[in-house]
Amino acid sequence: MFTRKLDEILNTGRDVKTKNWNSRRLLLKKDGMGYTVTDTIIHAGTETKIHYKNHLEACYCIEGEGEIESLENGEIYEIKPGTIYVLDKHDPHLLRAKNEMRLVCVFAPPLVAGEVHDKNGIYPLPEDD
Repeated sequence: MFTRKLDEILNTGRDVKTKNWNSRRLLLKKDGMGYTVTDTIIHAGTETKIHYKNHLEACYCIEGEGEIESLENGEIYEIKPGTIYVLDKHDPHLLRAKNEMRLVCVFAPPLVAGEVHDKNGIYPLPEDD
């Protein structure tokens, strides 16, 4: 058993920052759980193209409001506190934040460390140890 506190990982290699978001990675592949858990901030007024071809992701909104737009069919889903969105089919989408959003996200397979989206919105597949 172990514990980890958010304030212990801020401004370390587990605190990955881009212009659109900050992903504070509480669990990584090296932690041995088989999935990643993040505490993620999506910056107000941003739009991020995401397509996790190599990962499944579920995000639970605990603060702020935004929306997800499917790039497959154009459907828009409202995101607000108490909403979970589940990308169970590697769904390409746009994530838009109306104001600052805070999400608890789970990834499988787990992230390795400092992954960021490539030009197509993809995280690379973790290499085997």
